[in-house]
Parts: sequence; C-alpha cells; structure tokens
Amino acid sequence: MKRREYDEDDVRVRPGKGSRPRTRIRPAHDDAVEGFVVAVDRGRYTSLVEAPEGGRKKRAKPSRRLVVAMKARELGRKGIIVGDRVALVGDVSGEPDTLARIVRVEPRTSMLRRSADDTEDTDGIERPVVANADQLVIVTALAEPPPRPRMIDRILVAAFDADIEPLLCLTKSDLAAPDELLALYEPLGVPHVVVHKGGSLDALREHVAGKVSVLVGHSGVGKSTLVNALVPDANRAVSHVNAVTGRGRHTSTSAVALELPEGGWIIDTPGVRSFGLAHVSVETVLAAFPDLIEGTVNCPKGCTHRGPDCALDAWAAEGHADPARLDSLRRLLATRDPDPSAE
Repeated sequence: MKRREYDEDDVRVRPGKGSRPRTRIRPAHDDAVEGFVVAVDRGRYTSLVEAPEGGRKKRAKPSRRLVVAMKARELGRKGIIVGDRVALVGDVSGEPDTLARIVRVEPRTSMLRRSADDTEDTDGIERPVVANADQLVIVTALAEPPPRPRMIDRILVAAFDADIEPLLCLTKSDLAAPDELLALYEPLGVPHVVVHKGGSLDALREHVAGKVSVLVGHSGVGKSTLVNALVPDANRAVSHVNAVTGRGRHTSTSAVALELPEGGWIIDTPGVRSFGLAHVSVETVLAAFPDLIEGTVNCPKGCTHRGPDCALDAWAAEGHADPARLDSLRRLLATRDPDPSAE
C-alpha cells in the first residue's frame, strides 16, 4: 500500500478571532474639546470645559461647564489626575447622566509625586498627586498640632523634584510664634506667609493669584479652613484636632481643584501623615543647591554628602558657600534616606 504524501493543502488553518485587520493607527479626534480635570472619583473624571456648545462650530456661543468623563481604552494604563489638561469627545454637554470620553492627556509641565513608602518591600511605588501645578503651598500649624519640620523637609524635596515653586504657609500664629521655625528655613530662601484665624489673607491671596497652587500638609493644620476663606463657595469640611493624640482627622478625602475669584486655582489635597521620597535621587535634591554643586567635584565616588569624607565641608569652610546652606542640604538628604551612621 502506497504511503500518502502530505503537502500544504492538508494543513488546517484556524480562522482568526475577527475579520477586521488590526491597525496601530488611532483616530485623530480633531473634534475633541479641551478640558481641565478638577476632580477624580472611582474612574470618573470631572473636567471644566470651555468650548462652544455642540463642538467647534462657527458662531457657536461659548459655554463653560463641568463634564463627567471616563478614560478611553486607547489610553491604556495611563493615569489621569487632578490638574491634567485633557481632550474629550462624545457627549460634552455636561447634562445630568451624560458621559464623555477622555481620549488624550496633554504633556504635563509638572507632576507632584510621593512614594507609597520608603521601605524596600514597596519598591518605591510612586503615587502621582497633582499635575501642572505652578506652586506647592506647604501648610503647617505652629501649634495644635505642633509643627513637624521633617514632614516639611520631605514635602520641600518633593517640590524640588517636581520643579514646583514652594511656599511655606504657617497657620495658627495666634497660638505660637513663628520665629524659630522660620529661622530653620531661612537658609533655603523659601518664601513664607504667616496667618491666624480671623486674620487677613491678603499676603496669601497675592501669592496664589493667577497660579495653579496645590495645598499639602498633614491633617488638622487648617488647609480646608484656608480654602473656605479663599474660595467662598468651596464648603470644604473642617475638623478639630484630637486632644489626646494631637492629630487631626482627614476631612478632605480626595484632591479637588477650585477656582479662585481673582483668577487661578487652588487644589486641596487630603491630609497626609507620611510623604515617601524613595523615587527621588540625591542628585535631584542637590540640584536645589546650585551654590554647593561645584563643591561636589572633589567628593569621593558614591558620596552621600553626609559622611566625613564629603568635600562640601572644605567648600563651605573656604567661604564658597554658607555653612547653614550645607546644614540644610544634609537635613533634607537625611529626610530622604535616613542613615544613622552618617548623622
């Protein structure tokens, strides 16, 4: 019996899952409208849209409205956070029970981030906080609860990493004097405002007018009180400090952007009790001290700038930099990566 010879016609080809060929080409969405993300809640993004009703039709009357949207599948895992500038398609009327789609996230000018923790087991997981902020307002109370300089230091490092201008806002000055805390940050040249309950906020208003400012601080320092004073219709919840623990209770549960009457935006964030910096490098911190960078040329390889072999000690001793600035640098580096042997 002759053995059968097989050829390519005998091979069975399994049909594909679909008849439409796959393509990498994505729609341009030329008719998309621009939006500014003001709130994020469980996969729904509220954006402020300033565009003609019904799209970009000529002679259409401009409309300013809040539009709720979801993220388009084509964006993949790309995250969207408060402060992002986005492009939306679909139903952008802003009517109740309507839902648009975010199809594009514009390049960010800045992004404030913090790590989930500084321990090795978390691998420095980054948590984006706010996008496109011009200014980071570090809110801290002078009493009830007492100031936490190490927390301020960590937030300052995050501001340097994000290339955002910091502003130190000291509240409750009617309960304690600000002089000692201000002296600690004077070598860093960080601008500051000092306020108290019922006092004038003109200095703070001058700093935030026309800018996108994000307020960060631990619970109970008065962030929500400041927001309610700056934005009369904000109605942010306010809490009291626990008399036993000296800590405040979280009243802001998510970041939200609020428009200032005089122009600009305030982004209120939930109170934080830790601010991980595992994602920030030593070089990033050092970049905030241009007067000290040149002095690191003679440092040994892998220098942490905190040990006895660091060349910055001689650099400051020779008068090239203020010793107080060197102390501030090392304090920030210690905040980023605690190392008892280098203290």
